[in-house]
Amino acid sequence: MYASIHHMKRTTIFIPETLERDLQLYARRAGRPVASVVREAVEQYLTSAEAARLPSFVGVGASGRADIADRHEELLFRSLDRQGDRERDARARHAQRSRAARRRRG
Repeated sequence: MYASIHHMKRTTIFIPETLERDLQLYARRAGRPVASVVREAVEQYLTSAEAARLPSFVGVGASGRADIADRHEELLFRSLDRQGDRERDARARHAQRSRAARRRRG
């Protein structure tokens, strides 16, 4: 449980009329106050594994390095240089294969 009655805070929520009717009906059938049903539902939601899971994008950029902020430009340009090298190498391999194919044909 989150808190005893002495440490509770009043809050207001807005819900559609149809949901409010369903909530009233559920509470009446269970013989419980609506506030109790809402507290339990919120607590169950917040403690469920699904709600506790972080969004999928959290940590997507985690590098394990502590100096990224200080060295971001250096690291970015090094990465871009490597990408340029790979593209240049790919173009050279393609040109070499094309030359070899032309030699075989003629």
